[in-house]
Amino acid sequence: MWSIKINLFILILIYIDCSVALNILGIFPLPGRSHYTVGEEILKGLAEKGHKVDVISHFPQKKEIPNFTDYTIAGSIPLSVNNMTFQESQMTGDASMEHIINKLGEQTCDLLEHSQFKNILKKPKKSYDVIVVEVFFANCYLAFGQHFDVPVVGVLSSKMLDWLYTPFGNEFNPAYIGTILSSFSQQMNFIERLKNTYIYYLTTYKFNYYVEKQLYHVEKYFGLKLTSIKKLYDDVALLLVNSHHSIVELKPQTPDIIDIGGVHVHSKAELTPDLKNWLDESKDGCVYISFGSMVRIETLPAEQLKAFYETFENIAPVRVLMKIADPKLLPSNLPKNVKTSTWLPQVAVLKHENTKAFVTHGGLLGTQESIAWGVPLIGFPLFGDQHANLENYARKKIAVVLQIKSFNSEKLTNAIKKVLNEPEYRINAKKISNIFMDRPMSPKDTAVYWIEYIGRHGNSLKSPATKLSWWQLYLLDVYGFVFCSIIILLYISKKIINLLYKLFSSRKYESKNSKTSLKKKQ
Repeated sequence: MWSIKINLFILILIYIDCSVALNILGIFPLPGRSHYTVGEEILKGLAEKGHKVDVISHFPQKKEIPNFTDYTIAGSIPLSVNNMTFQESQMTGDASMEHIINKLGEQTCDLLEHSQFKNILKKPKKSYDVIVVEVFFANCYLAFGQHFDVPVVGVLSSKMLDWLYTPFGNEFNPAYIGTILSSFSQQMNFIERLKNTYIYYLTTYKFNYYVEKQLYHVEKYFGLKLTSIKKLYDDVALLLVNSHHSIVELKPQTPDIIDIGGVHVHSKAELTPDLKNWLDESKDGCVYISFGSMVRIETLPAEQLKAFYETFENIAPVRVLMKIADPKLLPSNLPKNVKTSTWLPQVAVLKHENTKAFVTHGGLLGTQESIAWGVPLIGFPLFGDQHANLENYARKKIAVVLQIKSFNSEKLTNAIKKVLNEPEYRINAKKISNIFMDRPMSPKDTAVYWIEYIGRHGNSLKSPATKLSWWQLYLLDVYGFVFCSIIILLYISKKIINLLYKLFSSRKYESKNSKTSLKKKQ
Protein backbone atom coordinates (compact mmCIF):
# COMPACT_ATOMS: atom_id res chain seq x y z
CA MET A 1 0.00 0.00 0.00
CA TRP A 2 2.75 2.45 0.99
CA SER A 3 4.72 1.61 -2.15
CA ILE A 4 1.65 2.45 -4.26
CA LYS A 5 1.27 5.81 -2.48
CA ILE A 6 4.96 6.61 -2.91
CA ASN A 7 4.80 5.76 -6.64
CA LEU A 8 1.68 7.90 -7.01
CA PHE A 9 3.40 10.78 -5.19
CA ILE A 10 6.42 10.52 -7.52
CA LEU A 11 4.15 10.53 -10.59
CA ILE A 12 2.41 13.67 -9.32
CA LEU A 13 5.78 15.37 -8.81
CA ILE A 14 6.86 14.40 -12.33
CA TYR A 15 3.58 15.74 -13.74
CA ILE A 16 3.96 19.05 -11.89
CA ASP A 17 7.56 19.36 -13.09
CA CYS A 18 6.52 18.70 -16.72
CA SER A 19 3.72 21.24 -16.66
CA VAL A 20 5.51 24.25 -15.18
CA ALA A 21 3.55 27.42 -15.86
CA LEU A 22 5.21 29.88 -18.23
CA ASN A 23 5.38 33.63 -17.78
CA ILE A 24 4.21 35.05 -21.08
CA LEU A 25 4.15 38.63 -22.33
CA GLY A 26 1.65 39.36 -25.13
CA ILE A 27 2.23 42.52 -27.17
CA PHE A 28 -0.50 43.64 -29.57
CA PRO A 29 -0.03 47.37 -30.17
CA LEU A 30 -1.95 47.68 -33.47
CA PRO A 31 -5.20 49.64 -33.04
CA GLY A 32 -7.39 47.35 -35.17
CA ARG A 33 -9.79 45.05 -33.32
CA SER A 34 -9.52 42.37 -36.00
CA HIS A 35 -5.73 42.33 -35.55
CA TYR A 36 -6.13 41.49 -31.87
CA THR A 37 -8.86 38.87 -32.21
CA VAL A 38 -6.51 36.02 -33.20
CA GLY A 39 -3.90 36.88 -30.56
CA GLU A 40 -6.56 37.30 -27.88
CA GLU A 41 -7.88 33.77 -28.39
CA ILE A 42 -4.35 32.34 -28.17
CA LEU A 43 -3.51 34.30 -25.01
CA LYS A 44 -6.79 33.29 -23.37
CA GLY A 45 -5.99 29.67 -24.22
CA LEU A 46 -2.60 30.00 -22.51
CA ALA A 47 -4.23 31.49 -19.41
CA GLU A 48 -6.77 28.65 -19.32
CA LYS A 49 -3.84 26.19 -19.28
CA GLY A 50 -2.48 27.84 -16.14
CA HIS A 51 0.22 30.03 -17.67
CA LYS A 52 0.65 33.56 -16.33
CA VAL A 53 -0.15 35.96 -19.16
CA ASP A 54 0.53 39.72 -19.23
CA VAL A 55 -0.97 41.52 -22.22
CA ILE A 56 -0.40 44.99 -23.65
CA SER A 57 -3.18 46.00 -26.05
CA HIS A 58 -5.88 48.56 -26.79
CA PHE A 59 -8.64 46.09 -25.90
CA PRO A 60 -8.72 45.08 -22.20
CA GLN A 61 -11.03 42.29 -21.12
CA LYS A 62 -14.49 43.33 -19.96
CA LYS A 63 -14.51 40.55 -17.37
CA GLU A 64 -11.58 39.45 -15.26
CA ILE A 65 -9.91 36.22 -16.42
CA PRO A 66 -7.72 34.09 -14.10
CA ASN A 67 -3.98 34.27 -14.93
CA PHE A 68 -4.66 37.06 -17.47
CA THR A 69 -3.47 40.61 -16.68
CA ASP A 70 -4.21 43.54 -19.00
CA TYR A 71 -1.81 46.46 -19.37
CA THR A 72 -4.10 48.65 -21.41
CA ILE A 73 -2.92 51.35 -23.80
CA ALA A 74 -6.49 52.22 -24.83
CA GLY A 75 -6.88 55.85 -25.83
CA SER A 76 -3.24 56.31 -26.80
CA ILE A 77 -4.02 56.38 -30.54
CA PRO A 78 -7.33 56.29 -32.48
CA LEU A 79 -8.82 52.82 -32.88
CA SER A 80 -9.71 51.29 -36.24
CA VAL A 81 -13.18 50.21 -35.11
CA ASN A 82 -16.31 51.36 -36.96
CA ASN A 83 -14.54 54.56 -37.97
CA MET A 84 -13.77 54.05 -41.67
CA THR A 85 -16.13 55.45 -44.27
CA PHE A 86 -16.58 53.83 -47.66
CA GLN A 87 -14.63 56.68 -49.27
CA GLU A 88 -11.68 56.14 -46.90
CA SER A 89 -11.69 52.41 -47.60
CA GLN A 90 -11.08 53.15 -51.29
CA MET A 91 -7.85 54.99 -50.46
CA THR A 92 -6.14 52.03 -48.76
CA GLY A 93 -4.88 50.07 -51.77
CA ASP A 94 -1.45 48.58 -52.26
CA ALA A 95 -0.09 52.00 -53.31
CA SER A 96 -0.44 53.14 -49.70
CA MET A 97 2.15 50.70 -48.29
CA GLU A 98 4.51 53.62 -47.77
CA HIS A 99 1.77 55.44 -45.84
CA ILE A 100 0.90 52.37 -43.76
CA ILE A 101 4.46 51.63 -42.70
CA ASN A 102 5.73 55.20 -42.45
CA LYS A 103 2.74 56.65 -40.65
CA LEU A 104 0.92 53.79 -38.93
CA GLY A 105 4.08 51.71 -38.39
CA GLU A 106 6.04 54.55 -36.84
CA GLN A 107 2.97 55.75 -34.95
CA THR A 108 2.61 52.27 -33.47
CA CYS A 109 6.33 52.13 -32.60
CA ASP A 110 5.98 55.54 -30.92
CA LEU A 111 3.73 53.81 -28.37
CA LEU A 112 6.91 52.49 -26.77
CA GLU A 113 6.92 55.88 -25.06
CA HIS A 114 3.74 54.85 -23.20
CA SER A 115 4.11 54.31 -19.46
CA GLN A 116 2.87 50.72 -19.73
CA PHE A 117 5.73 49.82 -22.05
CA LYS A 118 8.24 51.74 -19.95
CA ASN A 119 7.18 49.82 -16.85
CA ILE A 120 7.49 46.48 -18.67
CA LEU A 121 10.92 47.43 -20.02
CA LYS A 122 12.14 48.12 -16.48
CA LYS A 123 11.63 44.48 -15.52
CA PRO A 124 14.81 42.37 -15.27
CA LYS A 125 15.91 39.88 -17.92
CA LYS A 126 14.18 36.50 -17.85
CA SER A 127 11.08 38.06 -16.27
CA TYR A 128 9.23 36.24 -19.03
CA ASP A 129 9.74 32.88 -20.71
CA VAL A 130 8.18 33.69 -24.07
CA ILE A 131 7.16 36.90 -25.87
CA VAL A 132 4.03 36.65 -28.06
CA VAL A 133 3.77 39.58 -30.47
CA GLU A 134 1.84 40.43 -33.62
CA VAL A 135 3.97 40.47 -36.76
CA PHE A 136 2.68 42.89 -39.35
CA PHE A 137 4.23 46.33 -39.95
CA ALA A 138 5.59 47.29 -36.51
CA ASN A 139 8.72 45.14 -36.37
CA CYS A 140 10.24 47.31 -33.63
CA TYR A 141 8.34 45.19 -31.06
CA LEU A 142 10.29 42.08 -31.99
CA ALA A 143 13.16 43.63 -29.99
CA PHE A 144 11.46 42.54 -26.75
CA GLY A 145 12.98 39.10 -27.38
CA GLN A 146 16.55 40.42 -27.13
CA HIS A 147 15.61 42.74 -24.28
CA PHE A 148 14.42 39.86 -22.07
CA ASP A 149 16.73 37.30 -23.68
CA VAL A 150 13.87 34.92 -24.47
CA PRO A 151 12.36 33.49 -27.68
CA VAL A 152 9.64 35.36 -29.56
CA VAL A 153 6.47 33.82 -30.99
CA GLY A 154 4.98 35.85 -33.83
CA VAL A 155 1.27 35.93 -34.58
CA LEU A 156 -0.14 36.77 -38.01
CA SER A 157 -3.82 37.70 -38.23
CA SER A 158 -3.58 37.25 -42.02
CA LYS A 159 -2.26 34.51 -44.25
CA MET A 160 1.51 34.36 -44.82
CA LEU A 161 2.87 37.76 -45.90
CA ASP A 162 5.14 38.01 -48.94
CA TRP A 163 8.08 39.55 -47.07
CA LEU A 164 8.12 36.86 -44.35
CA TYR A 165 8.94 33.84 -46.51
CA THR A 166 12.70 34.45 -46.81
CA PRO A 167 13.36 35.45 -43.14
CA PHE A 168 11.88 32.11 -42.06
CA GLY A 169 13.80 30.04 -44.59
CA ASN A 170 10.89 29.46 -46.97
CA GLU A 171 10.95 29.94 -50.71
CA PHE A 172 8.28 32.09 -52.29
CA ASN A 173 7.78 30.72 -55.78
CA PRO A 174 5.62 33.15 -57.77
CA ALA A 175 5.03 30.45 -60.38
CA TYR A 176 2.32 28.92 -58.19
CA ILE A 177 2.06 30.93 -54.94
CA GLY A 178 -0.08 34.06 -55.14
CA THR A 179 1.02 37.20 -53.34
CA ILE A 180 -1.05 38.70 -50.54
CA LEU A 181 -2.38 41.30 -52.99
CA SER A 182 -2.91 39.15 -56.10
CA SER A 183 -6.06 37.23 -57.00
CA PHE A 184 -4.45 34.55 -59.15
CA SER A 185 -5.03 30.82 -58.86
CA GLN A 186 -2.21 28.29 -58.49
CA GLN A 187 -2.47 27.51 -62.22
CA MET A 188 -1.27 30.82 -63.65
CA ASN A 189 -0.64 31.61 -67.29
CA PHE A 190 2.46 33.48 -68.44
CA ILE A 191 1.01 36.99 -67.98
CA GLU A 192 -0.30 36.15 -64.51
CA ARG A 193 3.07 34.70 -63.47
CA LEU A 194 4.75 37.83 -64.79
CA LYS A 195 2.40 40.10 -62.82
CA ASN A 196 2.63 37.92 -59.71
CA THR A 197 6.43 38.01 -59.80
CA TYR A 198 6.42 41.79 -60.22
CA ILE A 199 3.98 42.29 -57.32
CA TYR A 200 6.00 40.00 -55.05
CA TYR A 201 9.33 41.74 -55.59
CA LEU A 202 7.77 45.21 -55.46
CA THR A 203 5.84 44.69 -52.20
CA THR A 204 8.76 42.88 -50.54
CA TYR A 205 11.19 45.62 -51.54
CA LYS A 206 8.83 48.37 -50.37
CA PHE A 207 8.20 46.76 -47.00
CA ASN A 208 11.85 46.01 -46.30
CA TYR A 209 12.85 49.53 -47.38
CA TYR A 210 10.31 51.47 -45.32
CA VAL A 211 10.42 49.31 -42.18
CA GLU A 212 14.16 50.00 -41.78
CA LYS A 213 13.23 53.41 -40.34
CA GLN A 214 12.06 51.62 -37.20
CA LEU A 215 15.70 50.99 -36.29
CA TYR A 216 15.46 54.41 -34.64
CA HIS A 217 12.89 53.09 -32.15
CA VAL A 218 14.87 49.90 -31.53
CA GLU A 219 17.96 51.88 -30.59
CA LYS A 220 16.07 54.53 -28.60
CA TYR A 221 13.96 52.21 -26.43
CA PHE A 222 16.00 49.00 -26.36
CA GLY A 223 19.54 50.30 -26.78
CA LEU A 224 20.19 47.89 -29.63
CA LYS A 225 22.38 48.97 -32.53
CA LEU A 226 21.50 46.71 -35.44
CA THR A 227 22.63 46.86 -39.04
CA SER A 228 19.14 45.92 -40.21
CA ILE A 229 15.69 45.58 -38.66
CA LYS A 230 15.56 42.13 -40.30
CA LYS A 231 18.08 40.90 -37.71
CA LEU A 232 15.18 40.79 -35.22
CA TYR A 233 13.61 37.91 -37.17
CA ASP A 234 16.42 35.71 -35.82
CA ASP A 235 14.74 35.83 -32.39
CA VAL A 236 11.35 34.70 -33.73
CA ALA A 237 11.29 31.01 -32.87
CA LEU A 238 7.76 30.36 -34.13
CA LEU A 239 5.23 32.03 -36.41
CA LEU A 240 1.53 31.28 -35.90
CA VAL A 241 -0.36 32.08 -39.11
CA ASN A 242 -4.10 32.61 -39.45
CA SER A 243 -4.33 30.23 -42.40
CA HIS A 244 -5.32 26.70 -43.41
CA HIS A 245 -4.60 24.63 -46.50
CA SER A 246 -8.32 24.22 -47.28
CA ILE A 247 -8.75 27.92 -48.08
CA VAL A 248 -5.33 29.11 -49.28
CA GLU A 249 -2.67 27.87 -51.69
CA LEU A 250 -0.88 24.60 -50.98
CA LYS A 251 2.84 25.08 -50.41
CA PRO A 252 5.75 23.61 -48.42
CA GLN A 253 6.81 25.41 -45.24
CA THR A 254 9.36 25.02 -42.47
CA PRO A 255 8.39 23.58 -39.04
CA ASP A 256 8.58 27.00 -37.34
CA ILE A 257 5.48 28.12 -39.25
CA ILE A 258 2.23 26.73 -37.85
CA ASP A 259 -1.20 27.28 -39.40
CA ILE A 260 -3.91 28.10 -36.86
CA GLY A 261 -6.60 29.43 -39.20
CA GLY A 262 -9.97 29.58 -37.49
CA VAL A 263 -8.64 29.95 -33.94
CA HIS A 264 -11.43 32.47 -33.33
CA VAL A 265 -14.41 30.64 -34.89
CA HIS A 266 -15.61 29.06 -31.64
CA SER A 267 -16.71 32.33 -30.05
CA LYS A 268 -18.77 31.81 -26.91
CA ALA A 269 -20.96 34.86 -27.58
CA GLU A 270 -24.61 33.80 -27.74
CA LEU A 271 -27.69 35.13 -29.47
CA THR A 272 -29.89 37.39 -27.40
CA PRO A 273 -33.38 35.93 -26.80
CA ASP A 274 -34.91 38.55 -29.14
CA LEU A 275 -32.42 37.82 -31.94
CA LYS A 276 -32.78 34.06 -31.49
CA ASN A 277 -36.55 34.30 -31.81
CA TRP A 278 -36.22 36.47 -34.91
CA LEU A 279 -33.86 33.99 -36.57
CA ASP A 280 -36.00 31.01 -35.53
CA GLU A 281 -38.98 32.69 -37.22
CA SER A 282 -37.00 33.28 -40.45
CA LYS A 283 -38.30 30.06 -42.00
CA ASP A 284 -37.60 31.27 -45.56
CA GLY A 285 -33.99 31.93 -44.66
CA CYS A 286 -31.90 34.88 -43.56
CA VAL A 287 -29.13 36.78 -45.35
CA TYR A 288 -26.57 38.22 -42.95
CA ILE A 289 -24.76 41.44 -43.95
CA SER A 290 -21.66 42.90 -42.31
CA PHE A 291 -18.59 44.76 -43.58
CA GLY A 292 -16.54 43.96 -40.50
CA SER A 293 -15.30 46.04 -37.60
CA MET A 294 -13.86 48.86 -39.68
CA VAL A 295 -16.01 49.94 -42.66
CA ARG A 296 -19.44 51.44 -42.01
CA ILE A 297 -22.07 50.27 -44.53
CA GLU A 298 -24.21 53.34 -43.87
CA THR A 299 -21.52 55.57 -45.43
CA LEU A 300 -21.97 53.98 -48.87
CA PRO A 301 -23.11 56.41 -51.59
CA ALA A 302 -26.88 56.89 -51.80
CA GLU A 303 -27.07 55.03 -55.11
CA GLN A 304 -25.51 51.90 -53.59
CA LEU A 305 -27.73 52.04 -50.51
CA LYS A 306 -30.75 52.35 -52.78
CA ALA A 307 -29.62 49.22 -54.66
CA PHE A 308 -29.34 47.36 -51.35
CA TYR A 309 -32.86 48.44 -50.34
CA GLU A 310 -34.34 47.36 -53.68
CA THR A 311 -32.58 44.00 -53.39
CA PHE A 312 -33.98 43.45 -49.88
CA GLU A 313 -37.48 43.97 -51.25
CA ASN A 314 -36.80 41.67 -54.22
CA ILE A 315 -35.70 38.71 -52.09
CA ALA A 316 -38.59 38.90 -49.58
CA PRO A 317 -39.88 36.85 -47.75
CA VAL A 318 -36.21 35.98 -47.15
CA ARG A 319 -35.12 38.12 -44.21
CA VAL A 320 -32.03 40.32 -43.89
CA LEU A 321 -29.95 40.87 -40.75
CA MET A 322 -27.54 43.78 -41.09
CA LYS A 323 -24.81 45.11 -38.79
CA ILE A 324 -24.84 48.92 -38.83
CA ALA A 325 -22.61 51.16 -36.68
CA ASP A 326 -25.00 54.14 -36.86
CA PRO A 327 -28.57 53.26 -38.02
CA LYS A 328 -29.51 56.97 -38.01
CA LEU A 329 -27.42 57.47 -41.17
CA LEU A 330 -29.46 54.94 -43.14
CA PRO A 331 -32.26 56.11 -45.45
CA SER A 332 -35.60 56.05 -43.69
CA ASN A 333 -37.51 53.64 -45.97
CA LEU A 334 -35.92 50.46 -44.62
CA PRO A 335 -37.78 47.39 -45.99
CA LYS A 336 -39.88 45.45 -43.48
CA ASN A 337 -37.90 42.21 -43.90
CA VAL A 338 -34.72 43.87 -42.59
CA LYS A 339 -33.43 43.94 -39.02
CA THR A 340 -30.42 46.10 -38.08
CA SER A 341 -28.18 46.15 -35.01
CA THR A 342 -25.04 48.03 -33.96
CA TRP A 343 -23.52 44.80 -32.66
CA LEU A 344 -24.16 41.15 -33.47
CA PRO A 345 -22.59 37.89 -32.22
CA GLN A 346 -21.40 36.99 -35.71
CA VAL A 347 -20.39 33.38 -35.07
CA ALA A 348 -23.69 32.62 -33.37
CA VAL A 349 -25.58 34.20 -36.29
CA LEU A 350 -23.62 32.18 -38.87
CA LYS A 351 -24.14 28.97 -36.88
CA HIS A 352 -27.92 29.38 -36.93
CA GLU A 353 -29.61 26.95 -39.30
CA ASN A 354 -31.71 29.66 -40.95
CA THR A 355 -28.70 31.79 -41.97
CA LYS A 356 -28.32 30.92 -45.66
CA ALA A 357 -25.82 33.49 -46.99
CA PHE A 358 -23.32 36.09 -45.79
CA VAL A 359 -22.83 39.41 -47.63
CA THR A 360 -19.33 40.56 -46.68
CA HIS A 361 -16.40 42.77 -47.64
CA GLY A 362 -14.15 39.69 -47.66
CA GLY A 363 -12.13 40.15 -44.48
CA LEU A 364 -10.24 37.00 -43.53
CA LEU A 365 -11.69 36.58 -40.02
CA GLY A 366 -15.30 36.94 -41.07
CA THR A 367 -15.00 34.69 -44.10
CA GLN A 368 -13.24 32.03 -42.02
CA GLU A 369 -16.19 32.10 -39.61
CA SER A 370 -18.58 31.71 -42.53
CA ILE A 371 -16.55 28.83 -43.99
CA ALA A 372 -16.32 27.11 -40.60
CA TRP A 373 -20.09 26.94 -40.38
CA GLY A 374 -20.74 26.19 -44.06
CA VAL A 375 -22.37 29.48 -45.09
CA PRO A 376 -21.74 30.63 -48.72
CA LEU A 377 -20.74 34.21 -49.48
CA ILE A 378 -21.61 37.23 -51.58
CA GLY A 379 -18.56 39.47 -51.55
CA PHE A 380 -17.82 43.16 -52.10
CA PRO A 381 -14.00 43.47 -51.79
CA LEU A 382 -12.94 46.95 -50.67
CA PHE A 383 -9.19 46.92 -49.99
CA GLY A 384 -6.11 44.92 -48.99
CA ASP A 385 -6.30 41.14 -49.20
CA GLN A 386 -10.10 41.13 -49.59
CA HIS A 387 -9.95 40.90 -53.41
CA ALA A 388 -7.63 37.89 -53.23
CA ASN A 389 -9.73 36.23 -50.50
CA LEU A 390 -13.02 36.51 -52.37
CA GLU A 391 -11.64 35.56 -55.80
CA ASN A 392 -10.16 32.46 -54.16
CA TYR A 393 -13.56 31.56 -52.63
CA ALA A 394 -15.29 32.22 -55.97
CA ARG A 395 -12.98 29.68 -57.65
CA LYS A 396 -14.04 27.16 -55.01
CA LYS A 397 -17.70 27.90 -55.85
CA ILE A 398 -18.60 29.07 -52.36
CA ALA A 399 -18.87 32.78 -53.22
CA VAL A 400 -20.16 35.23 -55.80
CA VAL A 401 -18.08 38.40 -56.15
CA LEU A 402 -19.50 41.84 -57.03
CA GLN A 403 -17.79 45.21 -57.33
CA ILE A 404 -19.08 47.88 -54.95
CA LYS A 405 -18.75 50.69 -57.51
CA SER A 406 -20.53 48.95 -60.39
CA PHE A 407 -23.23 46.72 -58.90
CA ASN A 408 -26.96 47.42 -59.02
CA SER A 409 -30.04 45.87 -57.46
CA GLU A 410 -30.45 43.41 -60.35
CA LYS A 411 -26.87 42.10 -60.00
CA LEU A 412 -27.12 41.79 -56.21
CA THR A 413 -30.56 40.15 -56.36
CA ASN A 414 -29.31 37.60 -58.90
CA ALA A 415 -26.19 36.92 -56.81
CA ILE A 416 -28.17 36.30 -53.62
CA LYS A 417 -30.75 34.13 -55.40
CA LYS A 418 -27.94 32.19 -57.06
CA VAL A 419 -26.36 31.38 -53.71
CA LEU A 420 -29.73 30.61 -52.09
CA ASN A 421 -31.19 28.51 -54.90
CA GLU A 422 -28.26 26.69 -56.51
CA PRO A 423 -27.37 23.71 -54.26
CA GLU A 424 -23.68 23.57 -55.31
CA TYR A 425 -22.81 26.68 -53.26
CA ARG A 426 -24.22 25.21 -50.07
CA ILE A 427 -22.77 21.76 -50.82
CA ASN A 428 -19.30 23.18 -51.57
CA ALA A 429 -19.43 25.37 -48.47
CA LYS A 430 -20.25 22.34 -46.30
CA LYS A 431 -17.52 20.29 -47.98
CA ILE A 432 -14.83 22.93 -47.36
CA SER A 433 -16.19 23.45 -43.83
CA ASN A 434 -15.61 19.75 -43.11
CA ILE A 435 -12.01 19.96 -44.38
CA PHE A 436 -11.40 23.22 -42.50
CA MET A 437 -12.64 21.80 -39.21
CA ASP A 438 -11.07 18.31 -39.55
CA ARG A 439 -7.88 18.55 -37.45
CA PRO A 440 -6.19 16.43 -34.79
CA MET A 441 -6.25 19.42 -32.40
CA SER A 442 -8.27 22.61 -32.33
CA PRO A 443 -6.43 25.71 -33.64
CA LYS A 444 -6.30 27.14 -30.11
CA ASP A 445 -4.85 23.95 -28.61
CA THR A 446 -2.38 23.77 -31.50
CA ALA A 447 -1.18 27.31 -30.83
CA VAL A 448 -0.91 26.70 -27.08
CA TYR A 449 1.01 23.44 -27.58
CA TRP A 450 3.60 25.03 -29.85
CA ILE A 451 4.10 28.05 -27.58
CA GLU A 452 4.65 25.63 -24.69
CA TYR A 453 7.08 23.73 -26.94
CA ILE A 454 9.08 26.94 -27.54
CA GLY A 455 8.97 27.58 -23.78
CA ARG A 456 10.54 24.15 -23.20
CA HIS A 457 12.99 23.97 -26.11
CA GLY A 458 13.66 27.55 -27.19
CA ASN A 459 14.56 28.54 -30.73
CA SER A 460 14.97 24.96 -31.98
CA LEU A 461 12.79 24.94 -35.10
CA LYS A 462 14.69 27.55 -37.13
CA SER A 463 15.60 26.53 -40.67
CA PRO A 464 19.36 26.51 -41.46
CA ALA A 465 18.43 28.38 -44.65
CA THR A 466 18.12 31.58 -42.59
CA LYS A 467 21.88 31.50 -41.95
CA LEU A 468 22.76 31.42 -45.65
CA SER A 469 23.35 34.38 -47.92
CA TRP A 470 20.96 34.64 -50.85
CA TRP A 471 23.68 33.57 -53.29
CA GLN A 472 24.45 30.52 -51.13
CA LEU A 473 20.77 29.65 -50.75
CA TYR A 474 20.25 29.61 -54.52
CA LEU A 475 23.62 27.83 -55.09
CA LEU A 476 24.94 30.63 -57.28
CA ASP A 477 28.48 29.92 -56.04
CA VAL A 478 28.07 26.22 -56.89
CA TYR A 479 26.60 26.96 -60.31
CA GLY A 480 29.33 29.55 -60.87
CA PHE A 481 32.02 27.03 -59.95
CA VAL A 482 30.53 24.36 -62.22
CA PHE A 483 30.16 26.87 -65.09
CA CYS A 484 33.74 28.11 -64.68
CA SER A 485 34.99 24.53 -64.43
CA ILE A 486 33.24 23.64 -67.66
CA ILE A 487 34.66 26.74 -69.38
CA ILE A 488 38.17 25.92 -68.13
CA LEU A 489 37.75 22.27 -69.15
CA LEU A 490 36.58 23.31 -72.61
CA TYR A 491 39.47 25.77 -72.89
CA ILE A 492 42.02 23.12 -71.87
CA SER A 493 40.39 20.60 -74.19
CA LYS A 494 40.58 23.07 -77.05
CA LYS A 495 44.26 23.75 -76.34
CA ILE A 496 45.02 20.02 -76.23
CA ILE A 497 43.13 19.41 -79.47
CA ASN A 498 44.92 22.33 -81.14
CA LEU A 499 48.24 21.01 -79.89
CA LEU A 500 47.50 17.51 -81.11
CA TYR A 501 46.30 18.86 -84.43
CA LYS A 502 49.48 20.89 -84.88
CA LEU A 503 51.59 17.91 -83.84
CA PHE A 504 49.74 15.61 -86.22
CA SER A 505 49.88 18.19 -89.02
CA SER A 506 53.60 18.73 -88.45
CA ARG A 507 54.36 14.98 -88.59
CA LYS A 508 52.21 14.57 -91.66
CA TYR A 509 54.03 17.45 -93.34
CA GLU A 510 57.42 15.99 -92.38
CA SER A 511 56.35 12.57 -93.67
CA LYS A 512 55.20 14.09 -96.95
CA ASN A 513 58.46 16.00 -97.36
CA SER A 514 60.44 12.84 -96.61
CA LYS A 515 58.58 10.90 -99.30
CA THR A 516 59.11 13.72 -101.81
CA SER A 517 62.84 13.79 -101.11
CA LEU A 518 63.13 10.01 -101.63
CA LYS A 519 61.37 10.24 -104.99
CA LYS A 520 63.76 12.97 -106.15
CA LYS A 521 66.81 10.87 -105.18
CA GLN A 522 65.46 7.93 -107.11
